[in-house]
Amino acid sequence: MTEQMNTQSTEVVGFDSLGLPENLLTAVTSIGFSSATAIQAKTIPPLLAGKDVLGEAQTGTGKTAAFGLPALAKIDTSIKKPQLMVLAPTRELAMQVAEAIESFGKNMKGLRVATLYGGQSYGPQFQQLERGAQVVVGTPGRLMDHLRRKSLKLSDLSVCVLDEADEMLNMGFLEDIQWILDHLPESTQMCLFSATMPPAIRKIANRFLKDPEHIKIEAVKKAKANISQFAWKVSGITKMTALERIAEIVDYDAMIIFVRTRNDTVDVAEKLERAGYPALALNGDMNQAQRERCIDQMKSGKSSILVATDVVARGLDIPRISLVINYDLPGDNEAYVHRIGRTGRAGREGTSIAFVRPREMYSLRHYERLTSGKVEMYELPNIQEIGKKRIERARVEMAGIVEAKDLANMREIVEAMANESDMSMIDLAAALLYQKQLKQPLQPKEDPKPRRDARERSSRDRNDRGRDNRRDSRTDRAGQRGSRDERPRKAKVNRTDVDWQTYRLEVGKDHGARPGDIVGAIANEISLDSSYIGAINLHEKHSFVQLPKGIPADLFKQLKGVRVRRQPLAISASDEQVASQRPRRRSERPARHN
Repeated sequence: MTEQMNTQSTEVVGFDSLGLPENLLTAVTSIGFSSATAIQAKTIPPLLAGKDVLGEAQTGTGKTAAFGLPALAKIDTSIKKPQLMVLAPTRELAMQVAEAIESFGKNMKGLRVATLYGGQSYGPQFQQLERGAQVVVGTPGRLMDHLRRKSLKLSDLSVCVLDEADEMLNMGFLEDIQWILDHLPESTQMCLFSATMPPAIRKIANRFLKDPEHIKIEAVKKAKANISQFAWKVSGITKMTALERIAEIVDYDAMIIFVRTRNDTVDVAEKLERAGYPALALNGDMNQAQRERCIDQMKSGKSSILVATDVVARGLDIPRISLVINYDLPGDNEAYVHRIGRTGRAGREGTSIAFVRPREMYSLRHYERLTSGKVEMYELPNIQEIGKKRIERARVEMAGIVEAKDLANMREIVEAMANESDMSMIDLAAALLYQKQLKQPLQPKEDPKPRRDARERSSRDRNDRGRDNRRDSRTDRAGQRGSRDERPRKAKVNRTDVDWQTYRLEVGKDHGARPGDIVGAIANEISLDSSYIGAINLHEKHSFVQLPKGIPADLFKQLKGVRVRRQPLAISASDEQVASQRPRRRSERPARHN
């Protein structure tokens, strides 16, 4: 085995010096590639020479071009059979690789790329293969299915690539990979890339690669140069409030927020949307069409905030992402590196901010060691900074209206109002500005009593459940057993000054809705104090809620479009009798928004 180690040379290597054909050089130049990365400079020549390659390099080092360009140089587009096959661990990475190869080969007339992965129907994949795709990119499970069905034939395969081999190993694909590689022609050139080289990966390399060129690239220094890492110690306010402040104050092109569970993606995205920051949720429960549409919206700039789980931490390539928020810390330290690697791509600068509870502060040392970087403590924007930002934004908005609109008629109306009353022009302007800022105050007030998110409380409750159950293991007089948080709470005092009206909402238990979701949605959307939200009765597909009679028509219209658990409220008046106002648990009270 020939071994090349990255010497971190500052020498610039142009693609034109690597032996690539002119049509590929023209394509990479038009894409914007000015010079080859270390992995590309060291991998392309041996692959063009027909040697097998064992590459040790991390995500974000330019591996796709490193194997994609020399493999494309070997393809004969007149042959309508697979000649290059790439195995990837996830659908996201498979789509990313396929998209990149298509862009590299855009000057190759007749080139077709098939992307084969689970979660998509077989019909379109059969069509791609029947039309004569020369490049096949897929996940192990779906590639095995096509091989068994004989819809994928590898008799003409000249190059096979294993991308992110260690991740495929972690996901349990080892036997699948070996099964697939056993079906390759003896003459197939092999290329294996992995961020690490555990024994199982070396075993695959020793068995299937013939005298490979071992190329090892140290990429952490590049990540350190591109990504500024920060940590905010959670205290004083909720993580959700902190997230809203960052979304309002920090300059970013696009942001990805990592949370722990699939339900959390929806929960955080909905809360951001209610606060005025439209966000998309991306998780494993979504079908492939939904996932692709979500990623396309981020790439095109239609959306700028994505809330995701670790399932998309690898392989997701959206160059616009300039900010990564670790809302919840990952379960293992390696995942942190892959998360923050979603920003600082292709030489751009990026920023990551981790929300760290006091008991998690020790994790920062591990992150610094893994990234060879420094994690600085982050100072959250305060209320005064938010107020200044909002006032300046309002000033710019109004200056734009003065400059762009004909306001002669409006001036006449204002002057008439002033002349017909004791109000000055300044009083009138102040009144209009006051009305404009009711939903989002220009001078927000600090939450006087910091509270943990309901989601954080429930997490803490789960951690403490063993202790609570020991304390509450004795059966009470009612014969019920449970933790402290399951005991009846003292009812809050009923309002006697409200004339209640019952309304029907088209969201219920089947959609995953809870009373707290409904309270938060209504209170935040129309700035209604939660004490003016009465009883809530949840049913399977709908709910009933008590609200004060005489809600203004414009506010009522706003509520119709509000979503809870991705379901429109579609609120309407009802004659249904609802139980008297119930005691509301603390976890149902909406978080106060600035």
